Amino acid sequence: MLRDLRYQATIRDKEELLEHLRKFKLKPKFSAGIWYFSPAASRFHEKYQPERTIEERLDVIYEMYDRGYIDSSFRLEAHYPNEINWENIDLYKSLAKETGVRVLTVIPNLFYDKDFEFGSLSNPYPDIRRKAINRVVESLKMNKELNTSFAVIWPGIDGYENSFEVNFYRMWELFERGLAEAMDQVPGIRIALEPKPFEPRGNNIYRHTANGLIMARRVESLLKSEENREILSEGHSLVTLNVEFGHALMGYEDFPYTLASVMREGRLAHLHLNSNPVCNYDQDLNVGVLNWQQMYAGFFVLKMYGYKEYFGIDINPERIPVDKALVLNMNAIKVICDRINNLDYDKIIEAMYDPANNRGVVEDVLIRAFALGETTLLKFD
Repeated sequence: MLRDLRYQATIRDKEELLEHLRKFKLKPKFSAGIWYFSPAASRFHEKYQPERTIEERLDVIYEMYDRGYIDSSFRLEAHYPNEINWENIDLYKSLAKETGVRVLTVIPNLFYDKDFEFGSLSNPYPDIRRKAINRVVESLKMNKELNTSFAVIWPGIDGYENSFEVNFYRMWELFERGLAEAMDQVPGIRIALEPKPFEPRGNNIYRHTANGLIMARRVESLLKSEENREILSEGHSLVTLNVEFGHALMGYEDFPYTLASVMREGRLAHLHLNSNPVCNYDQDLNVGVLNWQQMYAGFFVLKMYGYKEYFGIDINPERIPVDKALVLNMNAIKVICDRINNLDYDKIIEAMYDPANNRGVVEDVLIRAFALGETTLLKFD
């Protein structure tokens, strides 16, 4: 079912914003990628944990449900065709029937196959590009079958290393026209692009959030099906973004700025949360391990503009059992939401609108929000 994201673009004046902050609460709903329930391959070391089949990965979900760690609001993300396909889809349907835990997004795997060595939807060879388009089409059909909210698109293998060997216009044009063609074959399904600066390519095709926003508008302009055009005419976005915390920091982006830029257009369909060093490879560490200040500031933006979608956990728990890693991340996200839900909004908003007469006030609010009960603080006036 297409979620209405238009609420994100609401512009409020000072009093309306203050009233919204007082009333609206961040209430996290969680999703997790089924890919990290089994250890990923590494060129540096053996796998530290035994591999799991899809059935064994779903057994972890059943066990977490039985133990009360997750409930029916929990959602799964899976790639087509390696993690979810027409042969094993009944496993996911059974999980939904028995626990309420459903699939949130079916993601076309456009990055792993040997055929995609030179890209997927932007591949210079028509037969390989057709394979990528067909894979997106099948993924969209599966999203429709499972009544998901959107299909994440991560073009990890589309891009380049040598700037002299790429025709940028052609690369973008091939990708965007291919995606639009697939969307018109299965209309009414929303796409959520996940930008990333680099890795595995030296330069990924859509490096930053701004590139993703430009791409979203471009693809929407190419859509031709009557159903898709009608959805767009009503002010809905069909090409949205799945913003990942780690990817934003890899590109030297400011996470709250990134979120605000996307929400301003009503295009924030989903989040991938983790932690990562600035401009480093994609480590997918647990939420709160690194750069937690950026996460807190980002969550304040989510509250300001009323984010109601899922909080996706995208991690690489190499040295922690996946169920324990999920508990750590869900707890961390809940703590951040609770902190943000209990700030002194009157002082913060006043400082936003009258900074000259509120010097240092926001810092004081944050210090006091994190202070322990027994901490003796000096008066700030």
